[in-house]
Amino acid sequence: MLQDIQILNEKETRAGFGEGILEAGRKNPNVVALTADLAGSLKLNAFIKEFPERFIQCGIAEANMIGVAAGLTIGGKVPFTTTFANFSTSRVYDQIRQSVAYSGKNVKICASHAGLTLGEDGATHQVLEDIGMMKMLPGMAVVVPCDFNQTKAATMAIAEYEGPVYLRFGRPKWPNFTPEDQKFELGKAQVLAEGTDVSIIACGHLVWLAVEAAKALAAKGISVDLINMHTIKPLDEKAVIASLKKTGCVVTAEEHQVNGGLGDSIANVAGRECPVPHEYVAVMDTFGESGTPKQLLDKYGLTSASIIAAAERAMARKGK
Repeated sequence: MLQDIQILNEKETRAGFGEGILEAGRKNPNVVALTADLAGSLKLNAFIKEFPERFIQCGIAEANMIGVAAGLTIGGKVPFTTTFANFSTSRVYDQIRQSVAYSGKNVKICASHAGLTLGEDGATHQVLEDIGMMKMLPGMAVVVPCDFNQTKAATMAIAEYEGPVYLRFGRPKWPNFTPEDQKFELGKAQVLAEGTDVSIIACGHLVWLAVEAAKALAAKGISVDLINMHTIKPLDEKAVIASLKKTGCVVTAEEHQVNGGLGDSIANVAGRECPVPHEYVAVMDTFGESGTPKQLLDKYGLTSASIIAAAERAMARKGK
């Protein structure tokens, strides 16, 4: 099963969003795209060309964009707001909390350039706290797809989902390896491989690195239960519990702070249902800096080698 997972090509996950919103717009005339002066970066040009009357340029006024989106839902529209992840969350958290989450508005908050792989723009733009911020909001779904194909599928799926959603994706070209014709189910984990020695649960860009790690571990005779947890909230707790009971230890891997992200969500389930040794691959309570995506992932320990080492530590702790 692991060996069947191969790179199809390399594409930006944000380009998957661009294709996904175009398809969603073709299916549903109520889909509307809003941006805060970043239409090109969010790959909206095809949507704008086909549906110019359903595009709103809000300018560099992110808080206003959230308010406009919330208002559009009252008339039955399905608004997709678009800007960088930092501006989608930190800059407008009060507006999201009051006008979207508290009010239960059907707004899709679509956030590109998340995590360290934003790269050279540096720490002020590399938001690493957003998953935690957004999953704490009552009723807010949080989705972090792993590649181009899955981001496209997730974008189309959230258009049909009733309720507020935070969709997080990235800037660079990245291995595209999930099926083009996949059906994306919100809240349903994707099991990429079944194993008995260690669970590895990852999201976003780190899923491909987890695949690489799982293949390397398999070559050493270690059996990996590998899960792509593309939906952080609602979390597929059944999949987590089944995996942890089978393997007895877990590694979580994410392009996010160690506090508040996927790892914390898994630890919460484990603590309640089946406590096991848990190792984290994440950014360890620090801000990022300028550099290429690869340089930053290497420096902050978000690599397949780090996942392998974490898996070996987790397995070693099982017998203690």
